[in-house]
Amino acid sequence: MKRIMQWVLAATLVCGASVMTSCSSNDDNPAPQSNIAEKIIGKWMVEELDGEPCPTNWKTVLTFVSPTKAYGSLSDFSTPMWNVKVLADVKIDGNKVNVINTDGNIRQVLDCTILSITDKDLLMSSDWTVYEDGEKIYQEAYGKERYDRITADYSQDILGTWEGKVTSAEDEHTDGEMHRWEYKADGTYAYYNKVGTEWVANNDALAEYFVDGTLLCTRWKKTADSEELREWWEIESISDGVMKWTALRKKADGSTYTATFEMTKVK
Repeated sequence: MKRIMQWVLAATLVCGASVMTSCSSNDDNPAPQSNIAEKIIGKWMVEELDGEPCPTNWKTVLTFVSPTKAYGSLSDFSTPMWNVKVLADVKIDGNKVNVINTDGNIRQVLDCTILSITDKDLLMSSDWTVYEDGEKIYQEAYGKERYDRITADYSQDILGTWEGKVTSAEDEHTDGEMHRWEYKADGTYAYYNKVGTEWVANNDALAEYFVDGTLLCTRWKKTADSEELREWWEIESISDGVMKWTALRKKADGSTYTATFEMTKVK
């Protein structure tokens, strides 16, 4: 099953299943849609799960580049999945959209029923089925998920060195001090602490990131043997040398809070 967990769309909606499990199926009464193949083209990010805001750590991005091809990006908090724009085949029949990935003898199918679609958002329900050598080995149904259309793409704007700190009362991995991040074009980054008057790189064993649309995902390890840590943010804006992040965080007790970050570009 480890191979199965290596593909993004196999668990596109695992966020909803892991915490807000629903018995809903695709038997809702969707509104007729005669132009889904045209309207679905573009980039979408999950925004709500069964009517509740989706925590940033559970967000995924789907990009339909044509009626037959799509890409998915996901950094999963409960598995080693780290998937950046993974390719999948798409089949559209009326308001049914199948997203299919085949990797050797493993085939994974996300069967979606489009309940409504506009220029701004997409409401659907879905079933995920995994086949091995043609035999069904796993299936799960999800409730209603709402995706927002994402028009901004900050994958190039983030490149360079930035200096800043958390601007909210809470966040999971911050110390409240000023730091620097150098985002490189190869998908790695350097994290800097200020020691006296000098900025000193951490030289972490692992420091990777990706941006898909407005979703920023990072992962790092202090040493080769240390625990891998991850963090997700939504890039709110990058303008005039200022970058702002926001994230909806969910605590173990189920309560939520909004974390924010602001930094300026270092020339």
